[in-house]
Amino acid sequence: MVILWSCVILLIARSTMSKEDLISVDYEIYGRVQGVFFRKYTQAEGKKLGLVGWVQNTDAGTVQGQLQGPRTKVEEMQAWLKSTGSPKSHITKAEFKNLKRVASLQHHSFSIVK
Repeated sequence: MVILWSCVILLIARSTMSKEDLISVDYEIYGRVQGVFFRKYTQAEGKKLGLVGWVQNTDAGTVQGQLQGPRTKVEEMQAWLKSTGSPKSHITKAEFKNLKRVASLQHHSFSIVK
């Protein structure tokens, strides 16, 4: 009985922590980021980290999108977007705005918007 109660408390704690720690952030990446599979690599990295959101090319030659998930994973993805990207990309600037806590995820997957 004690073990079962401990498991229930642990599950409630994890559930509460993950909900409190969910964030959303919009991003725009500048540099050579179109025509170099940047969206494909961004989607793959986001999925690998367990994030949801979207990515798309802009008419201005940048890539923009939104990330949602646990704070630590979103921060990992932000670092990846700032410095790694796709193998043939060259990132000159990464902007992040509208960082906010969210009660639940607003996307079901990480998609490429055409």
